[in-house]
Amino acid sequence: MPFVRIDALTTDPARLDALGRAVHDALTQAIGIPSDDCFQVLTGHDGASSTLRHGSYLGEHRDDGVVYVAITMRSGRTPAQKQALYRRIAELAHEYGGAEPRNVFVTVTENASADWSFGHGEAQYVTAATA
Repeated sequence: MPFVRIDALTTDPARLDALGRAVHDALTQAIGIPSDDCFQVLTGHDGASSTLRHGSYLGEHRDDGVVYVAITMRSGRTPAQKQALYRRIAELAHEYGGAEPRNVFVTVTENASADWSFGHGEAQYVTAATA
């Protein structure tokens, strides 16, 4: 059920795929997302016609290796689970895709069951809860 967007300064489809796998594996390992629950948009930026901006906020010195990961998911995870998720994403993005952990920027946005439709114009989580 997480919806993931990954933006990276790369034109290499294999690197984008590796980053997508890293985030998905971290979601399954750290917070128990089912392995077949994979909804991702992976966007590579070439640095010429599009770019990613980054700074050194909170003392994290990022460079053009920055990887932005935005995860939207239903609420209910504890801060400790989220921290474990962030760590695992950084570890696997480094292992699979060569991203330096300092360059892995992750945001989580939470919402409710009624905020999801997986097709057919239905809110499947709401329908399942009332069935």
